[in-house]
Parts: sequence; C-alpha cells; structure tokens
Amino acid sequence: MLQYTIESYLLLLRVEWIMKFSTFRRLHGVLRCQDVAKGLQEAGAPVQELCHAIDLACVFYLKPVKCLQRSAATTLLLRRHGVAAEMVIGAQLLPFKKHAWVEVDGAVVNDKPYMAEIYEQMERC
Repeated sequence: MLQYTIESYLLLLRVEWIMKFSTFRRLHGVLRCQDVAKGLQEAGAPVQELCHAIDLACVFYLKPVKCLQRSAATTLLLRRHGVAAEMVIGAQLLPFKKHAWVEVDGAVVNDKPYMAEIYEQMERC
C-alpha cells in the first residue's frame, strides 16, 4: 500500500505541475497518451486499493487537491496498473458547478456513485 501511496503522491505532483505551467489541452493529451498496461490487472492491486492510495496521498499533499487534479492522477494510476479507467468532466447549469470523477466500466470509482446523474457529461478522457 505504501508503494501505491507514494506513486499516487508523485502523480498528484505531476498533474499539478502540468496544470500550473501548461494548459488543459496538455493535461488532456497526457491522459490520452497513457495506455492501459497490459496483463497487470490480474496480478495487480484492486481498484479500491488504488483509489484508497490516492485518497491517502491527498491527505498528505501540501495543498488542497481539487477534483480535476485528483481525478487525473487517479486515472493515470489506474491505467498504469492495468485498469481501463476514464476521467469524466461534467457540469450542471443551475447553480453552475463543474466536477471531475473517474469511471471504470461505467461505474464511478473515486467519488459518490450518483455523480453521473447530477452532472451533464462534457468530456471523457
């Protein structure tokens, strides 16, 4: 578990770096380029354990972690460990809110399961 938490922390740093010094297009490109590792899911950690590692890394992170950073890092971590994860960005009009979460096989894995019902999906990557 410690290894996954350290890896998660480093991914949070990487995503923050991209968000601070580049554009959303660059972050989108990084997510699109991260292929799902082949053959690792059978021997790898379960999805819940990897999501818990991200949650722990967020607790120890130096600054508050927003949903976009957390979801991008979660997507990258899951894909590195053989899970076909997608980051979803959604919005609601009244009152205007935006949010990001991660889905695996259509199920939300890093947030409340009803996120897809509250927010209109704007982008999947």
